[in-house]
Amino acid sequence: MSVDPPAVPSPLLTAAIDTELHVARSGWDQPPRLFALVRTSLLQGREPQLAGQLTDSDPQGFTAVEQEGLPPTSDLESLLGRIAWPEDVEGAALAIERIVVPPEAERDLPEDAIAATEALAAHPDRKDVRLVAACLRDGQQICLLRQRDHDSDDAVATGANLAPGLSHALAMTLQD
Repeated sequence: MSVDPPAVPSPLLTAAIDTELHVARSGWDQPPRLFALVRTSLLQGREPQLAGQLTDSDPQGFTAVEQEGLPPTSDLESLLGRIAWPEDVEGAALAIERIVVPPEAERDLPEDAIAATEALAAHPDRKDVRLVAACLRDGQQICLLRQRDHDSDDAVATGANLAPGLSHALAMTLQD
């Protein structure tokens, strides 16, 4: 009887998990956070002062570099539509928090956007989640989901289609 060796996570999945854990350390109620995914070997060569922090990193993997100063926005798609990356950035990751409600909660919402948001936020079956979408220029995508109700590092869901609209919008920032 043979036993298959454990699957080795892809460099994108590893970078997404590292990014999600980094964001999770800051708790909940955070604004969106955007990261460039840069080949670790490139970063080690260009930023020797970071070598000590990257010693355990796979040189062929990716290091997430946070893009600080992201302007506040109520229209994330519009913000992503204005972002372009230099060619050394092979991928991007975005962490956002969202409220998830059952479909029936969206019926009979007030027409006013602020009132609708307040109604959804007050819904008794609402769930707070954090999504981390990550993608590469070559088309690879992954998304991670953490629920506030089950806020544990070993309870993070992963999948390619957890937030397809978000993943697509993020991938578009990498197009030439």
